[in-house]
Amino acid sequence: MTKFELNQYNRNISDNELIADIVQVSKKLNQSFVTADEYKKNGRFGLTTVRRKFGTWNAAIEKAGLDKNEQVNNSEEKLFENLLKVWTKLGRQPSYGEIEKPLSNVSIATYEKRFGGWRNALEKFVTWANTEDKEVYFEKPTNDSYKHKTKRDINLRLRFLVLQRDNFKCCNCGASPAKNPAVELQVDHITPWAKGGETIVENLQTLCSTCNYGKSDLE
Repeated sequence: MTKFELNQYNRNISDNELIADIVQVSKKLNQSFVTADEYKKNGRFGLTTVRRKFGTWNAAIEKAGLDKNEQVNNSEEKLFENLLKVWTKLGRQPSYGEIEKPLSNVSIATYEKRFGGWRNALEKFVTWANTEDKEVYFEKPTNDSYKHKTKRDINLRLRFLVLQRDNFKCCNCGASPAKNPAVELQVDHITPWAKGGETIVENLQTLCSTCNYGKSDLE
């Protein structure tokens, strides 16, 4: 015979218990923010209980010491960096349904809110990546007693251009994250920076971490 059971009665839950649970969800998601939908899926208590206690979801988030808006933590650069990471892992343009954990650290909803839609986010990223930057140099390097004309650091835009040119594969062994998720791709100076190599497209290549560590400062 089927037994009927009452749902847990949460009206007497304390403020501290609710706050602790919200913080626990943020740790579980590894985020300094939690949306109402995310809490609904991962929290112990209902949103009605939270709102009854604190008035609004944002008030509860503030009480928990978390950011009220995911977009505060995600500058355009950080969103593009996450998109590049996903693009590199897949070896191709990611689809709408692939922007989720563990592949993506940023939700698809964030891209939609920030750029007005997923397609718009992709278009914005591609336009940004293909726009000439004063820090992206294409002229041939010159060795003038190692007086560098470029910075050593490889910025995100230049990194994307090199990875895309090399088809998101290691130029040495052909390893790709799309085939083996354990593969980590890095962008390396062909002529080492310490030996006068410049940070320009022609002097950069894609290597897996294993090949790059083995190469060190060798040409």
